[in-house]
Amino acid sequence: MLSMSFNRSRRSLLNTALVAVLAATFLSNAQAEEKKTKKKAEPKWTELFDGKNIKDWEFTNFGGEGEITVEDGSIVMEMGNPITGVHYKGKHKIPKMNYELTLEGMKASGEDFFCGLTFPVDDSCVSFICGGWAGGVVGISSIDGLDASENETTAFRNFKKNQWYKIRVRVTENRIQTWVDKDSIVDVNVKGRKLDVRPEVDLSKPLGICAFETKSKLRKIRVRSLTPEEIKGK
Repeated sequence: MLSMSFNRSRRSLLNTALVAVLAATFLSNAQAEEKKTKKKAEPKWTELFDGKNIKDWEFTNFGGEGEITVEDGSIVMEMGNPITGVHYKGKHKIPKMNYELTLEGMKASGEDFFCGLTFPVDDSCVSFICGGWAGGVVGISSIDGLDASENETTAFRNFKKNQWYKIRVRVTENRIQTWVDKDSIVDVNVKGRKLDVRPEVDLSKPLGICAFETKSKLRKIRVRSLTPEEIKGK
């Protein structure tokens, strides 16, 4: 009787161990498959600035612009009187719709916007302003003739000097979204709206970045097309 009881206990332990091994194997396989799926789904980014030179960018002739150099992997735009900027002239075709654009920007000195990012929206262009109107306004210029300081995209944020901020823009049909770091700033339906930039930054079209009376640094500028799932909003 003791022998039979011992054998039953041993078989029970073996069965438990086998179940544990099978469960661990299944979990490991599932995790590997999940990693493979995520890897396949990773977006393909196109780098627009290599961190070494600005051969794909041109100085924007606003008049009164400051010096522009490349230092430590960043585009450095010295303070202008009033505007300094660059616009993209490289070989890569910039999408007009269903795309995402990101960069990192820093306010080195000055008290106004360190990043006026002009980008295409179908056949129009707008600018995402970060730190305008004495340093705190963020929003889109312009919608129906109203600037970032006076339309429904107007928001306020404190930007510290000498700190990098990740700036992200997403354009889909009838919709513009923007983020600063992980914070959603703009999510606006632009169907039937009049979109344009302020006359002062017209030379930034279709893709350009400028700063107003502020020394600015830019890096990690890149763009990608959205996946079908992202376009559908899934």
